[in-house]
Amino acid sequence: MSKRIKIILIIIGVLLVGGYFTMPIVKDYLVNNMGKRDLQSEEPAFTLKSKDFVAEFTAKETEANKKYLEKPVVISGTISSVNGKEVILDEVVVCGFTVADASLKEGQSVLIKGRVVGYDDLMGSVNMDQCSINK
Repeated sequence: MSKRIKIILIIIGVLLVGGYFTMPIVKDYLVNNMGKRDLQSEEPAFTLKSKDFVAEFTAKETEANKKYLEKPVVISGTISSVNGKEVILDEVVVCGFTVADASLKEGQSVLIKGRVVGYDDLMGSVNMDQCSINK
């Protein structure tokens, strides 16, 4: 076999092995970030009050991330701000709705279901997306 063919076979082998090991990572990324989950049909992993929820992230962010990140949760609180598709509970939980809900008003007590996407330590708030009113 010529040297050129050996090099081509080695490159193909490396690409196949690399693809085999990176496929689970790519699959997880696509499932979690491309909107394939129907979050509203999933059972919530946790039901919490907004202040208690943020307190866990403030105390031990790494452990809270492992516990809540990418999971559906139901958060109870009072609406402190409504801005289009964004609703803020008790000034500490930022909820991104997929569709704006005109019935939501400041001062209203609600249960909101959504997916936890992260903690903003600069603002001291937890961010959620795919939110909806939990009934």
